[in-house]
Amino acid sequence: MTNVIASAAPIGSLLVANRGEIAVRIFRTARALGLDTVAVHSDPDSDALHVRSADSAVRLPGAAPADTYLRGDLIIKAALAAGADAVHPGYGFLSENADFARAVEAAGLVWIGPPPGAIEAMASKTRAKELMRAAGVPLLDPVDPASATHADLPLLLKAAAGGGGRGMRVVRDLDQLKAELDAASAEARSAFGDGEVFAEPYVERGRHVEVQILADAHGTVWPLGTRDCSLQRRHQKVIEEAPAPGLPKALRENLHQAAVAAARAVSYRGAGTVEFLVTADGRPYFLEMNTRLQVEHPVTEAVFGIDLVALQLRVAEGAALPPAPPAAGGHAVEARLYAEDPARDWRPQTGVLHTLAVPGEVRVDTGFTDGDTVGIHYDPMLAKVVAHAPTRAEAVRVLAHALSRARIHGLTTNRELLVRSLRHPEFTAGRLDTGFYDRHLATLTEDAPDATLAALAAALAEAAPAPGASLAARLGGWRNVRSQPQTRRYTSGGSEYEVAYQPVDHPGVRVLSATPELVTLEVDGVRRLFHVKQNSNKPEVYVDSALTGAHTLTPVPRFADPQDRTEPGSLLAPMPGTVVRVAEGLAPGRPVTAGQPLLWLEAMKMEHRILAPASGTLTALHAATGQQVEFGALLAVVQEEPQS
Repeated sequence: MTNVIASAAPIGSLLVANRGEIAVRIFRTARALGLDTVAVHSDPDSDALHVRSADSAVRLPGAAPADTYLRGDLIIKAALAAGADAVHPGYGFLSENADFARAVEAAGLVWIGPPPGAIEAMASKTRAKELMRAAGVPLLDPVDPASATHADLPLLLKAAAGGGGRGMRVVRDLDQLKAELDAASAEARSAFGDGEVFAEPYVERGRHVEVQILADAHGTVWPLGTRDCSLQRRHQKVIEEAPAPGLPKALRENLHQAAVAAARAVSYRGAGTVEFLVTADGRPYFLEMNTRLQVEHPVTEAVFGIDLVALQLRVAEGAALPPAPPAAGGHAVEARLYAEDPARDWRPQTGVLHTLAVPGEVRVDTGFTDGDTVGIHYDPMLAKVVAHAPTRAEAVRVLAHALSRARIHGLTTNRELLVRSLRHPEFTAGRLDTGFYDRHLATLTEDAPDATLAALAAALAEAAPAPGASLAARLGGWRNVRSQPQTRRYTSGGSEYEVAYQPVDHPGVRVLSATPELVTLEVDGVRRLFHVKQNSNKPEVYVDSALTGAHTLTPVPRFADPQDRTEPGSLLAPMPGTVVRVAEGLAPGRPVTAGQPLLWLEAMKMEHRILAPASGTLTALHAATGQQVEFGALLAVVQEEPQS
């Protein structure tokens, strides 16, 4: 760890004004530094991992972020009640709220972040750009939506406040500009309490490159290399790496200089990130400055061999940094593991996470353990998985290998997308840009691997006697009458599989052994292991294998459940959430057209449009703005117009 010299009273107890994996990660460093730790939690998080990881915890009554993690007054009261003398905001929530930072300091607590004035200066993207222009940092010229022409297309609409992809839209059709402006403004107002939206040119095939900076109160600013965060979905990052591959030396130096200039322009202190858009011909433009720790900070820590949270704490204690940062070494890649279905419009998933286990020499930052519940109120990220190696090729290979062999049970995740992305020829060659998923999502989410062998393993595991069963039970479990083979049917990934397992009726397959948890098959002469997990209170069976990948199998019942039948044209809630908008004038009896947005549902910090499945008449509407709905709830019914 880099030596720093402290000059103020040391911190003794730290409250983290956040939740999930970032709170767990900060507590890990705090414990290593000998600090007492304090968590805050909403009611749904009362038994969350970050609460269990702290020395003490304070309840914030309620569930919604607006009532809990965004209540700065309650968090400060919690810090004082628990005897904390410092507050770390993590990222998101109140981390870039200048008023909260001032209130923390006014309460006599140490704020682990930049000065409130620096946060305020960078809080609005429009004002930040004006400040950066004065500092000589290169910028894209803004576009006035009122006077935009076809020559200005495509345009990127962005919320002036906040981030995380909220309030962002790409406009390629001038006729859609007004509607997209209204939608972006409404989303920004809902997310950040500020509906200001601005427009700038949308750079096709640009790269999202950022520079991590760390500054002390004594005039030292470290530029800690570059990161590439170009692989994004819905303008939110999915895979990040350090250093950004393929940048010429001159460009790297320009980015470092611009980041330091941005930090000095606002008298910055602590950790922060300056983000740039780099065009295909290598021209950098300032996007924004995040006045906090970034989600992707572990890749920088791995490359520089530092702990950014420890350095944040020491800088807050008044420490002076050495004149230059430590030397960088190797390459690091991070993948964000989300509980979502990329093949279905990135739909977030909720429920019990039965198993989360990632093998190999990788770093896993998570806010969940086996048996925890993923709810509707917060971001669907389960974990960040980070690999560090001497070369980029090795780091990418190690990360893909670890993810491909991870055991993740209970929820649909983006794991397969991550593995395929890391192994895609464009990514492995370092040809990165923000349009990667626009071009390749269909192939990256195409049909899941054949589950026939996984279904066979599941059936064999189900039929196998438990360890310690009597000899008669073992023999009885394997008795078969060839005229009446035992079969089992499962569904997986939208397909149905029927397997005969007593006797085994699959060419080239021989059963070597079977227990309820492990099945060994010889497939075309090669011995293969299939790990099986069955839950006593759930029908799903999870099968993991290096040969077939991961499969969630659902046994097919003999008779269909009558409750599964729904009226034709029924629109069901694809996830639990809140109805945030209903299309203007929508009411029973109104005509609708196929693909028309009828409702907007918010879940896990993302907005999802509910579209009319066909042209026809709305015959029923069961949803209203502000209504909480459960998964599968009937929202509306569209009666399709008869075909002529």
